[in-house]
This record gives sequence, C-alpha cells and structure tokens, in this order.
Amino acid sequence: MPPLSIQPRIKLSRLRDIGWTHWDPIGLLVEGQHWNDEDAKPFADEYDSYLIAAAGMLRRGAPDQEVVDFLLQIETDHMALTEQPDSLARAKATVVAIKADDELWTYPE
Repeated sequence: MPPLSIQPRIKLSRLRDIGWTHWDPIGLLVEGQHWNDEDAKPFADEYDSYLIAAAGMLRRGAPDQEVVDFLLQIETDHMALTEQPDSLARAKATVVAIKADDELWTYPE
C-alpha cells in the first residue's frame, strides 16, 4: 500500500481576511469593521464553506474562471442575491488573493 500523502491545512484566519476584504457578497461588514471584531463574531464564519471550497478548487488546479464562476453561482443562486455591478470583480479579486497568499496553506509537522 502506498504511503498516504500529507495533506496541507488551510489557515482559516487568512482565508477569512481574503473573503471579507474582497468578496462579502451579503455586505455584512460595515466600513471599518473587521470579521474578528466582537460585534462580527456571530457571523464571522458565514462564508467559510464557500471560501474553503474555492481555495481547494484552486489548490487542485481548477482554472481561475471556474472558481470565479463558482463564487458567482454561490452569490446569485445559493444566496439568491441579485448580481451586482461589482460581483464579477469581487469574485475575481478573491481568486487572485487566494492564489497570491503564500501562507494560506500549512503542512503539519
């Protein structure tokens, strides 16, 4: 039996920084608010599953456009929000930020 490969772990705080800065389709954060502020803690994990899925897709080599389309589909179909003029730009910025973060994935020792 071949040895199991060590799977990386995602730094959720970094992923949340990306998601809340670039995506936030519902617009839950008000200007100057951060996802880990006390008054934001009740909804800090709102986008975790979508962002983890998007990061995983990119890690597995999915094309950027596929991940952008995934985020748009989550926003418009799953969340049932109307596509906004900045929806595409926010999804693209999120993908770019995930790919650019060299410290997003860690390996257990």
